Amino acid sequence: MAELWRSRASYILLGLFASSLVSAEHSFENTAIVRSVELGGALTHVTTTYAVKALEHDSSIYTIALSENEQKNTHWIQAKMKGQTVPLHLEHFGLNPNTGAYLYAVEFPTALKANASANLVVETVQTHASYPWPEVASQKDIQYLKYEADLFVLSPYPTSVQRTKVKSPSPQIGSYTTPKDMEAFTTDVPVTKSGSTVTYGPYSNIPASTNREFVEEKQKHIAVQYNYPNPVLEVTKLERSAEISHWGANLNIQDNIWLHNAGPALKGHFSRLEFQSQNYYNRLSPTTLVSLALHLPPGIRDVYFYDLNGNVSTSRLRTTPSVPKGSNSNQYTLFEMRPRFPVMGQWNYSFTLGWDSPLADYAGWDKESGSYIVGVPVQTLVPGAVVDEAEIKIVLPEGATDIQFSPPFPAVVNSVSTHITYLDTTGRPAITLKYQQLTDRHTGMIYVSYKVPLSAHLTKPFAVATALMGVFVLAFAWRRVDTRIQK
Repeated sequence: MAELWRSRASYILLGLFASSLVSAEHSFENTAIVRSVELGGALTHVTTTYAVKALEHDSSIYTIALSENEQKNTHWIQAKMKGQTVPLHLEHFGLNPNTGAYLYAVEFPTALKANASANLVVETVQTHASYPWPEVASQKDIQYLKYEADLFVLSPYPTSVQRTKVKSPSPQIGSYTTPKDMEAFTTDVPVTKSGSTVTYGPYSNIPASTNREFVEEKQKHIAVQYNYPNPVLEVTKLERSAEISHWGANLNIQDNIWLHNAGPALKGHFSRLEFQSQNYYNRLSPTTLVSLALHLPPGIRDVYFYDLNGNVSTSRLRTTPSVPKGSNSNQYTLFEMRPRFPVMGQWNYSFTLGWDSPLADYAGWDKESGSYIVGVPVQTLVPGAVVDEAEIKIVLPEGATDIQFSPPFPAVVNSVSTHITYLDTTGRPAITLKYQQLTDRHTGMIYVSYKVPLSAHLTKPFAVATALMGVFVLAFAWRRVDTRIQK
C-alpha cells in the first residue's frame, strides 16, 4: 500500500513539474551551450557548460534535460557552478512523457536577479556509448570505434548559440556525420574537423527543444568513427570481499574480477607467431591486452594474484609505505599484472587479486559513541573500464552490534547477513552492497560503524582454548584406553 502511495505521489510531482515547464521557458535563456565529448573506450566523458541568463527576479531553479539516448548511457552526473568545486544538488524527475526527455532540476546557490548571468557546468559519464566498427579485425588491423549521439543539446529554454566538440584520443578519424538541412540554424558549414577534434556548430537561435515537435522535426543524429589505441576493457562482474580482523589488526581485501575485452572480434585464428613478432618489434595491436597497471592502496602486504589455473607469477609489484589516515597523499602501490595469455578482442579473462592492509590505516575509534569506524574502498579502478555488476561484501568481527553503514552513493541492493568461517561460534555479521554500471567517478569509501563488546573480543580466544583443551583431553583419554586384542 505504501509503495502504491509513493508511486502515485511521484506521478503527481512529475505532472506538477511538467506543467511548470511552460512557465519555466520564461525564467531563463541560454546565451550559449558548449558540449565537450571526450571519446574513450568503455567510458565517454561529457562536459556541458550552460551560460544562463535570468529573465525574471529570484530565478534559482534551473532545469537540465537529457534525451532518451543520453539517459540510457549516462550513469554518473554532477552539476556545479563554473570555477567552484562543491557539487550542486540534482533532483531527478525521470522521463517526462510530454517532452520525451529526462529532466533534472538544479538549484543555484543564490537566486539570480533579472538579466543576471551564471555559468553552470554539468559533467556526465556514459558507459558502452562506443562500439567497435568494423566489428571484426585481424591482429594487424587498426582498431576503430564508433560513437553516436544527438546533435542538439535539449533544453526547455531558448538558446542563442550552441556548439558540440567531439574529441578523439587519436587524430585518426575514419568518418563523421555531416548534418543536412541546417539552414535554419547556420549559414556556414555545419561541421568542421581540426586534428583530433570534430566541431558541430556554432548553431544559432535554437528554440526550446524539450518537446516532441522539435525532437521529431529538428533533432539530428550524428556518428564519429575514431581510432582508439588501447584495449576496450569492461569488468562484467566484480566481487569484492573485505574482512575486518581486530585480533590480527588486519583488513583483507580480495577481488574476483571477470574482465572482458570489448574490442573488435578477432578475424580468423590467433597466430602465436604474429603475436611474438609484433611483441618483438613493439608493434602490438591495440586490441590486444598484454599487461595492466593497477593502483593499489599504499602500505599493503602479502599481495596474491591467481586465475583458474593457479598462481600467476608474471607480474611486478612496487610497494609504498602507509600514509596517515585521512591525508590527501597521491601515493599508491603499483601492481603491473600480466595475464596468463594475451586477451584479444571479445576474449575474457577472470582472475583473483587480494592483499592485506594494516587495519589502523582504515579504522578509527569514536569515544562518544563507543563505536569503531572503518572505511572500505568501493573498488580498485581498472583503467578505462566500466564495471557492469559489482558486489561488495564487508565481513565484520564476530559479535559486532549496532551496525550502521554509509556508502558514497546509493546501492541497487543492500543487505546484512551472517558469514561463518573457521573458529567462529555464532558467525560474523556481513554487509553486502550491489551496484551496476560503476565508472571511474564512482570512488570513495563505504564507512561502517559498529560496536564490539568485551565478551565478543574474548569469544575467539575462548573457542581456541576450548578446542585445544578438547584435543588434549581426547589425546589423554586415548592413551588411557587399552586397544590391544591380547595382553
